[in-house]
Amino acid sequence: MRGAAMSLTAAASGLVVFLLSVSGVQGQDVWGVTYSSTEICAVKGSTVEINCRYTYPSRWRGGVNTVEKTFWFTKQKDGEPVDLRTDSEYAGRVETLCKNNICTLRIRNLRESDSAQYRFRFKTNQEGFEGSPGVTLSVTDLQVTSPSNRLYCQSRCPYSSNPSYIWYKNQEIIQGQTSDYTEHQNNGDSYSCALRGHEDFPSPPMYAPKLPSVSVSPSAEIEEGSSVTLTCSSDANPAAKYTWYKENQKLLIEKPQLVLSSIRSSDSGQYYCTAENKLGKRSTNISIDVKYAPKLPSVSVSPSAEIEEGSSVTLTCSSDANPAANYTWYKENQTLPLGREGSYHFTSISSEDRGIYYCKSENQYGVNKSLFQHINVQYAPKLPSVSVSPSAEIEEGSSVTLTCSSDANPAANYTWYKENQTLPLGREGSYHFTSISSEDRGNYYCKSENQYGVNKSLSQNINVQYAPKLPSVSVSPSAEIEEGSSVTLTCSSDANPAANYTWYKENEDSSKASGQIFNITDFRAEHSGSYSCEAQNKLGRSNSTLHKICGTASWKLPAAVTIPVVLLAVISLSVFLWISRRKSASRDSSEPAERADNREEPLPDQPEEQGDLQYATIHFSNSRAEPLYSNMRSAQPLRHTEQQEVPEYAAVKLKSAAPRPRGQDSAEDPAALYSTVNKSH
Repeated sequence: MRGAAMSLTAAASGLVVFLLSVSGVQGQDVWGVTYSSTEICAVKGSTVEINCRYTYPSRWRGGVNTVEKTFWFTKQKDGEPVDLRTDSEYAGRVETLCKNNICTLRIRNLRESDSAQYRFRFKTNQEGFEGSPGVTLSVTDLQVTSPSNRLYCQSRCPYSSNPSYIWYKNQEIIQGQTSDYTEHQNNGDSYSCALRGHEDFPSPPMYAPKLPSVSVSPSAEIEEGSSVTLTCSSDANPAAKYTWYKENQKLLIEKPQLVLSSIRSSDSGQYYCTAENKLGKRSTNISIDVKYAPKLPSVSVSPSAEIEEGSSVTLTCSSDANPAANYTWYKENQTLPLGREGSYHFTSISSEDRGIYYCKSENQYGVNKSLFQHINVQYAPKLPSVSVSPSAEIEEGSSVTLTCSSDANPAANYTWYKENQTLPLGREGSYHFTSISSEDRGNYYCKSENQYGVNKSLSQNINVQYAPKLPSVSVSPSAEIEEGSSVTLTCSSDANPAANYTWYKENEDSSKASGQIFNITDFRAEHSGSYSCEAQNKLGRSNSTLHKICGTASWKLPAAVTIPVVLLAVISLSVFLWISRRKSASRDSSEPAERADNREEPLPDQPEEQGDLQYATIHFSNSRAEPLYSNMRSAQPLRHTEQQEVPEYAAVKLKSAAPRPRGQDSAEDPAALYSTVNKSH
């Protein structure tokens, strides 16, 4: 290229384009390409023509040089130029015309992407050649700008003269021929401009943003934790600037897209997008509904004050969840029937209803469980229970604790009673015997009380076990005891369990009897003496003091002995009277003769006279009844197994009215009768 000049060339379709033309020296025997312009500026949507002239030697390297191929290109592939006619970006828009070594490239419906450097290349049968650097095409658009309150119609192409403009408002022509325009602008108006004479190629309209539209991705339900993108778009020229707000309060971002990388339940709500340019602004909103599992449920109790047994109580479970949760109530893992809207109702709450409650909220996204709620029901004491420690048999002298317990809320105060006598209270409702005694036995009960009522326990019998106390002995009859009468000795001793009794006589090792009562049915002289009793149980034994029993001198024989003795006495008396009469009639006779006569001639119907003293010996066989003893308890082992046989004597003296013979004062009375009673075993 040798020189350059600025010229205005008419393009196809009547559109005026401005070309920078460069003229070159022509030669027929040299290789060369000459472009009519090296720089071209065209308006978007128009048609442009790029021209060149090429030369080449007619002969080359000893042969005829003939052109075989010509084409235009902007880029290369694998080091080889790509014919524009085969480029998909130019499909249907490119045309090449070559004639007499002049080639024209025509491009219709120019795009801003068509801006590039265009070069021409031809090939002969000998060689190939391309013109470099080529023609630079700049595709521009008329633009309406508004740096202030004025509108300007601008293009990046330089103009060789002052062109005339046409202005459009809402696609209708308005007055004005200059590149600027001034008028009050409204958000709904659009403005554009064009070069006069080329009204078919106006600038893009300039207008305020249209009502923005918002898209949400993903478009399905939004689950907590997922990533969500909100995109705002608005038709505006110049392009709008976007601002995101939430609930018209918080500025989130100044971009068309709002990305919530891990959306939370708190992100639910109304979002607003504002699109704004120099001609105005518009806003739109969208509701974001985040689905999420139930949050930690809260439990409320109504009434919130102290709960008294018998009152009406409602438990309510609530949890933030989307969609709304379903609720289940539990009492210590036991499922309870559900009331309306997650509530559980006690019409008349009882002490058995106290305990730990919780609720569970659930939807398709998850489950959550509330914290434990303790329901503390206040109530009067229930029937108190009494426990005795130790629970085994209570022995005198041991330590014993009575404990009263009653289910009550608040805790009860306790009072102990022994047969309506108030007792001092120990710790926590207990009553303690450090060393219990027999006097402590009896019926005990306790009373439990709080501000809601009073209750009394059942009676508890305290049975103290103890060894026999000192026995006491009583004798019946208590007056003078006659021989042959019946005597009852009774021994009594305070003991628990009841004592067993054994009777002893002083100076005798063996026991006399066992049982509380000792009966002597036929009291005799040998029964006189000092008696004692021993009381014994599993805890010990105790002996009474000696009790002396004495009888009178009279003696009574048993009936089996009395009758023969009486008969013998009558016979003896008859003999005695007969002998006395005989002695009185023959006093003057000698005694030997009288005795001889008397022995030889007994009187008729008279018993033979007994001159000697008569003895009656009576033997009691083993079948004779012994004195009777009444035993109320089983006998204890005898202390001694042997008893000595003691002869017993009974003397019966008979007195006569006749005078006693002389010389017999000191002698034994011939009429005296002796009975010897041998007690055999």
